[in-house]
Amino acid sequence: MTQPAFFSVQDVHAYYGESYIVQGVSFEINEGEILALLGRNGAGKTSTLKSIARTGEPLVSQGEIWLDGQPLHDMASYEASRAGLGLVPEDRRIIPGLTVEENIKLAQIAPPVGWSIDQLYDLFPRLGERRKQEGVTLSGGEQQMLSIARALSRDVKVLLLDEPYEGLAPVIVQEIAKTLNRIREEGITTVIVEQNAVAALKLADRAVILDTGTVVYDDTAQKVLDDEALRAKYLAI
Repeated sequence: MTQPAFFSVQDVHAYYGESYIVQGVSFEINEGEILALLGRNGAGKTSTLKSIARTGEPLVSQGEIWLDGQPLHDMASYEASRAGLGLVPEDRRIIPGLTVEENIKLAQIAPPVGWSIDQLYDLFPRLGERRKQEGVTLSGGEQQMLSIARALSRDVKVLLLDEPYEGLAPVIVQEIAKTLNRIREEGITTVIVEQNAVAALKLADRAVILDTGTVVYDDTAQKVLDDEALRAKYLAI
């Protein structure tokens, strides 16, 4: 039997009720790579990410997900998290009433713990400056930093990012991108779902494009940047 890649999604199918959303998606990622998961609105990007994260919806009916030799498809979401899967959701889910530091510490209550608070403040100096500020009062960019920091506070091997640039000013997008490059240097594998396709492609090593729940492209990110016809057909850019 062939050993799966470091992170492998194999023939995943998923439904919202009777709606067939994820239709046999497969891709593999090497350790430390950044993969941009792209497509038009409704292509199934976020649903694929949620299927990988085992969040309960959409309901996965078929397929396998492997992380460093471990079968995540047999695990509940909290078990997948302990195995090294970290999800940064689109809505960020900052906990009201807690400070920046309390949001991070809460994520570190259960083992395995990842980056220390000092390491996270080194990665995100703004969070260190605002450690005593209530998390929900931060700017959008700072809340995104906090959401990523919470994920890294676990022992994460694969980071799943759902629309990390949404609503952020270009200068903040550049700052988040620099942070993701530094995370890559630490050997963490990243999957990024993003409507700002050009920004995601410039950051990524590889790209997977979805169309109506199926994979229509799986190759380098640079080839997408270089192929105007491909971008126009599947990304409308």
